[in-house]
Amino acid sequence: MQIHQIKAVKQKIHRRRGRGGKRGTYSGRGIKGQNARAGSSRKPAILDFIQKIPKLHGVPASRYKKQGVKQWKTMYAILHIDTLDKNFKDGEIVSPKTLLEKKLVRTIKGKAPSVKVLARGELKKKLTFEGVEMSASAKVKAQIQGTKVQAKS
Repeated sequence: MQIHQIKAVKQKIHRRRGRGGKRGTYSGRGIKGQNARAGSSRKPAILDFIQKIPKLHGVPASRYKKQGVKQWKTMYAILHIDTLDKNFKDGEIVSPKTLLEKKLVRTIKGKAPSVKVLARGELKKKLTFEGVEMSASAKVKAQIQGTKVQAKS
């Protein structure tokens, strides 16, 4: 190597902040306060939210989806005995399909929903229940009238 092959390399300038010069005394930190002090490092706000969310430890990874936690229990369309008494005639079949036709229930993702019948009101007609879940007290009320219960449960 000879002297004409040597290139001068500029050294990186280490700037001392907060000591005047182009940036001024406060060096872009503003005047006083938590952020102006040395060693101030505030957490981003999102971290606080993440820490407060329950983490569901012990739940297998297959239970998670990209949007969040998968729902484990089935969602029911809830109906009461008194609404069935108003909308059905004597001897008719109560099933998710007939409930959709009478517009007492809506589809969930294009399919007939799981239906659960609860015991509010009174049943005065004989109905046949097919493919419908019933609460224990609703079953008792239905069987008093002599209805056929071919429920899921």
